Amino acid sequence: MKNLVLRGLPALALCALPLLVTTPVAHAASSTDPASAGAAAAGPAGVRAPLPLFEAIDRLPVAAEHREGYKRDLYKHWNKGLNAGDGCDTRKEVILAEAVGAPQVTAGCKLTGGSWHSAYDNVVVTDAARLDVDHFVPLAEVYDSEQTPWSAARREAYANDQASPDTLIAVSAASNRSKSDKDPAEWLPSDGSYHCTYAATWVGTKLRWDLAVDENERQALLGLAEDCPTTTVVYEPAP
Repeated sequence: MKNLVLRGLPALALCALPLLVTTPVAHAASSTDPASAGAAAAGPAGVRAPLPLFEAIDRLPVAAEHREGYKRDLYKHWNKGLNAGDGCDTRKEVILAEAVGAPQVTAGCKLTGGSWHSAYDNVVVTDAARLDVDHFVPLAEVYDSEQTPWSAARREAYANDQASPDTLIAVSAASNRSKSDKDPAEWLPSDGSYHCTYAATWVGTKLRWDLAVDENERQALLGLAEDCPTTTVVYEPAP
């Protein structure tokens, strides 16, 4: 799991000098190595023990979706991020944290250079302007899946969640636009090697935020789990 501090540190380097190059840690909701998953579970209090993907799916409540009344601006984003005084909002902080080759950061959190690996389509992006920061479970899907209506504060907390390495992910704009607000029954990453991680991260994020799945979504996840026998899910419940 990414160290949360890593998402705050890049913003402290807000100057004309280049940032140090960092190697991003893979999104940690899934693992194909039970030993490494066990190590992850030994972290902060509240982190669950690793669950086999099938078992994690079974813990998700099943309910019909409810889209009526949804508006994107119900989920305030982006807010000022982890460091309100650094000039970088949540989106920019995620982009900085996930850089493979760190960009230069100048006043107003303007990013120049750098490189990123887009997990959805397995491409390298070398222009931050061509990145989207995706809500792994899209905002419309969250609204559909809330078991009881969330408060404005909880919706903002989800929309800017950097306490988990999985809620937000920097990917190519093209792949994110392709995904839109679709769930795994309707869309999967074009990079098939990422499907097990994608399923586990989706499930872990829904468990973290106590979100339901509909029956088609559940069946799609179970189908993915059949091809991912060693994949596990680790998550920490949101406050």
